[in-house]
Amino acid sequence: MSQQPAVAVLGLGAMGHAFAANLLKKGFTVYGWNRTRARGDDLVASGLKLSDSPEEAVRDADVVIAMLADGETTEKTLHQVKDALKQGATIAQMGTIGVEKTDALIAWCAGQRPDVLFIDAPVSGTKAPAENAQILVMASGDQSRAQAAEAVFAAIGKGTQWLGEAGKSSRMKLVVNSWLIGLMQSLAESTRLAEEFGFTTEDLWNVLEGGPLAAPYAKVKLAMIASEDFTPQMHLVWALKDAKLALEAKGDAKLPALEHIAELWQQAVDAGYGEKDLASIHHYLKA
Repeated sequence: MSQQPAVAVLGLGAMGHAFAANLLKKGFTVYGWNRTRARGDDLVASGLKLSDSPEEAVRDADVVIAMLADGETTEKTLHQVKDALKQGATIAQMGTIGVEKTDALIAWCAGQRPDVLFIDAPVSGTKAPAENAQILVMASGDQSRAQAAEAVFAAIGKGTQWLGEAGKSSRMKLVVNSWLIGLMQSLAESTRLAEEFGFTTEDLWNVLEGGPLAAPYAKVKLAMIASEDFTPQMHLVWALKDAKLALEAKGDAKLPALEHIAELWQQAVDAGYGEKDLASIHHYLKA
């Protein structure tokens, strides 16, 4: 009999679907739930136990992954499953929901289900790394009680970085995404300047390659820009959400560049680019 923890994945979008698929490949018992049930249909043949409600999904799960669209949806869903959670279960909240909602959920769990371990565990990585189990899990919470969660994280990622008390990881996630958003905007603008000077994206990468500025992420996004294939790895609308979450939580930090990017990306979303990859901001700048 398998000693692996049974896992429920709440939210079978691009990331949650990848998590469930990788867990199934590694022999875990996996329960899945999504508001649009059809999102999980393709995994049923691989063993996914697709549920009609989040309560049904979590009932026999040792570890519950929440990978939902936003803070409000996450809060509503976890509140909904409160009484269905197993005694001593672990909740791994892995979506990017910001500081306010994360802290509220930590306090709610401690007050309503103190037997349940809450791990704040957003990830660094997008769709393709998630599908290849190459994401980094940024975990925070009581690591001494997190053996079941760590087994799950090892199956879906390349490593886990523990950052301290619950809530720290959601803060670091906003830091990382702020850097990524700034990099994407700078890359889009630099590419536009290169094009004005008669250079191609290949010319730009050939100059960068081999040097300290040759980020692999930039290479991937330059390829998207060159092909104008903006099939989303990270939707522009979700990147904008993360920018706004960072700005909401910034305290006294001055973030003028991020503020300007958020304004620009809102314009791009309003213009119909929201469901495209965030690299499509380059195309918006050309319009």
